[in-house]
Amino acid sequence: MSRQATVERETSESSVQVTVNLDGSGSARIQTGVGFYDHMLTALARHSLIDLVVTAQGDLEVDVHHTVEDTAIVLGQALKQALGDKQGLARFGEATVPLDEALAQAVVDLSGRPYFAHQGEPEGLAFALIGGHFTGSLAAHVFESLALNAALTLHVRLLAGRDPHHIVEAEFKALARALRAAVARDPREGGVPSTKGSL
Repeated sequence: MSRQATVERETSESSVQVTVNLDGSGSARIQTGVGFYDHMLTALARHSLIDLVVTAQGDLEVDVHHTVEDTAIVLGQALKQALGDKQGLARFGEATVPLDEALAQAVVDLSGRPYFAHQGEPEGLAFALIGGHFTGSLAAHVFESLALNAALTLHVRLLAGRDPHHIVEAEFKALARALRAAVARDPREGGVPSTKGSL
């Protein structure tokens, strides 16, 4: 069964189209107009092995916030659609990933219950400007928007880190590896991995 989805969303602030293939090789074609965000989404695709095509146009002359948030919303919706009934999935995924001095952990549960928990970032990260446009606070906002719209439980914890770029990139890569484990097919799982019979 194909685990692919394409979702489009258009508002007065942005126009976003996202295509995902859960059984891909990590290829990425990302174009949001926000360079650092493109870099993070490319890393997300590469390390999750989820093929990802993202095209977004937004009111960047106002701020990058709308484009970044709306892209995360659509990405979450596409992931949810591609997961289908979740039969045969591993369901859970966890990864701890370093990037030089930064160390981040992400834990994913494809629970059907949207929840996001985040801890450990230094206070100043929220105000750090990365790549000229992307503020550190946007990373957590991306994770939350993705979790809520994909209907998954996501915990992200920063264990160490000093450089804002390294911190955010380690978090994205940890999320990628956790997703890679969670969406993987479990050959011993013949149904939905839940005692309730649905996720």
